[in-house]
Amino acid sequence: MLRFVKRLFLLLIIAAAVVCLVRSPKFLRLFYPYRYRAVIEANAAEYRVDPLLVLAIIRTESNFKSDAVSAKGALGLMQVMPETAEWIAGQLGMEELSREDILQPEINIKLGTWYLANLREEFPGSIDVVIAAYNGGRGRVRYWLENGIWSGSYADRADIPLLETRQFLYKVRTAYKHYQYLYR
Repeated sequence: MLRFVKRLFLLLIIAAAVVCLVRSPKFLRLFYPYRYRAVIEANAAEYRVDPLLVLAIIRTESNFKSDAVSAKGALGLMQVMPETAEWIAGQLGMEELSREDILQPEINIKLGTWYLANLREEFPGSIDVVIAAYNGGRGRVRYWLENGIWSGSYADRADIPLLETRQFLYKVRTAYKHYQYLYR
């Protein structure tokens, strides 16, 4: 019996140590790194976007793989569609972009951060709508809002017709909370 109690006590000590380790910021930073910090912060400052939101989107979209290409053809860290990248480049007075250009972290982060700022102008006051529009498309999200399909509230995210966009909103918001806890 004494042997059992000792083992149980040891197991409880180990469990407590694991819980403390898992909740420590140093440990969590392994899963929520802050890569490309200088580029993110420079673009976030230029376009007045929270750098931690940019970080959450990068983590969700590509998990920091600069050469990521989605099945739909979205490119780079922030998974920017080539057509969207061309439109943004035109808005910014940039030269025509090649696929390789869009995959460059500096350019990709600039394009994605500008796009977030542009969506925020179109959908002021709701970060959840901006996040959903980043994934599902501004026209589609505008339609959902105007037709009462989705209220624009995170609490009502189950009403978002696209599963991918519902999941994206949840993942970005979760990552954003972690980044705020770890880096704010």
